[in-house]
Amino acid sequence: MHVLTRIRSITQVLIILLAPLAAVAQPPSATFDLAEHQGNVVVVDFWASWCVPCRRSFPWLNDMHAKYAEQGLVVVGVNLDANREDATAFLQEYPADFLIYFDNNAVLAKEYGVEAMPSSFVIGRDGQVKARHLGFKVKRQDEYEAILVEALGEKP
Repeated sequence: MHVLTRIRSITQVLIILLAPLAAVAQPPSATFDLAEHQGNVVVVDFWASWCVPCRRSFPWLNDMHAKYAEQGLVVVGVNLDANREDATAFLQEYPADFLIYFDNNAVLAKEYGVEAMPSSFVIGRDGQVKARHLGFKVKRQDEYEAILVEALGEKP
């Protein structure tokens, strides 16, 4: 099934509250809808406050967002903490310059099949998953970036 279609059906039922934590925060009633980013390359990054590799991935995600946003890259962080205060404390120490959503019931995480923290999915301009990364390794940053550059170069 096409990822965009699956996500649309989920968002009709699921409300993921946008955490009012990041500089790009939306109203708390906002829902994550991949269709809103159609034609862009979207990185959906699932994270939690207790995740040590997430502390290393956030600066890199911020850098990628800053470097490629004008070319159509959208970075979306989906927090899986049961307690929003834990996410707030994490973001005070490791700020996000990208969208942050809150999925405390892990409904979206289950739909994506999240197995590790962080888990990142690169969704191409065509709505298809181009890559999936479990965990985050600093020494693989160039490889991760190459995947983004390749996806950004593809036509919708």
